[in-house]
Amino acid sequence: MANPESRAFNRDPITGKPGSHPVGVGLGGVGGAAVGAFIGALGGPIGMLIGGSIGAVAGAAAGKGLAESIDPTLETEYWRTSYATRPYYDAKYDYDTDYGPAYAYGATARGRYGDRVWDDGLRNELRRDWEKSKAKSRLSWEQAEDAVRDAWDRSDRTYRAYETGDRYYQSSFDRASYRDPSATFDDYRPAYRYGLHARSHYGDRDWDDELENDLSRGWDRVKGESRLGWDKAREATRDAWHSAERAIPGDFDRDGR
Repeated sequence: MANPESRAFNRDPITGKPGSHPVGVGLGGVGGAAVGAFIGALGGPIGMLIGGSIGAVAGAAAGKGLAESIDPTLETEYWRTSYATRPYYDAKYDYDTDYGPAYAYGATARGRYGDRVWDDGLRNELRRDWEKSKAKSRLSWEQAEDAVRDAWDRSDRTYRAYETGDRYYQSSFDRASYRDPSATFDDYRPAYRYGLHARSHYGDRDWDDELENDLSRGWDRVKGESRLGWDKAREATRDAWHSAERAIPGDFDRDGR
């Protein structure tokens, strides 16, 4: 079973602090929440890269290359802290054994079937292959389907947000005042993604010393192979945070509306 402390306190996926409410506020929160609004409302240079239709989820093709754009650490952290709040959650099952494989299956399927939409034909294919892909999960397809769909929908939005951010920041990377000449864009990429993720997750906060301290504690968990310490990653993370903040008109509330 899931850790009862995690369920009770809704621990933050970045800092581990109690009190976070991840449903609908994580990057690409399910059901058209944070990144649904985030992508749809983007203005400025990032918004121009996206264009009017690319923010739409239904019927959009993820593209084979987009699967490589996802940050698996952030995604795992998101689902691990939010799965027990989902309406289909059953306390008889836990994340590592049961729900984790379903989320991984949905995310992998979204990358594999980049030209498909979620329909009865796709559902039948995923149902057929679930038994071969479920590892040790005890969930039947009927129990797993909602989690698989959750991950499918979230991945669609997350791929797009990260891909667009990567293109934008790579195009301006050589001109960034905070760039360390010995570092590459691959070193900074996790920082940019971290900033985008954090801005949607902390939609009710301002960038201040307290937030910066929270993000600094999470950096080592999400940096992947980046060689940057937080002292060098901070400005890139802040750059991405403020770019997302400027792109969204008005207040960005916890439900992404």
